[in-house]
Amino acid sequence: MSGGGRVRVLIFAVADAEGVERAYHEISTALRGTPGLLGNELLREFGPAAGTFAVMSEWASREAFHDWEQGREHRDVTAPLRPYQDTSRDRPFGLYEVVARY
Repeated sequence: MSGGGRVRVLIFAVADAEGVERAYHEISTALRGTPGLLGNELLREFGPAAGTFAVMSEWASREAFHDWEQGREHRDVTAPLRPYQDTSRDRPFGLYEVVARY
């Protein structure tokens, strides 16, 4: 079944749970109603990397994500999570296009 061009963005974070959760809720509140944003989730690792997090946002399309990312408000809105980004990775984020789903 086709994915319909949806995009998932993962932001990887490490730190105290309280700080990450607070930043996630602040950003999510500010992003409410953003065109093309279908939703987001805060994920906590429970395996070997316990204590790490990922914020997964789902966008209607690459274009919708790109338009938001290039906008003036992007950096200010997402600033609360920046101190928690996992800098041990090459990139503290991943961009994924849905190519199939059931």
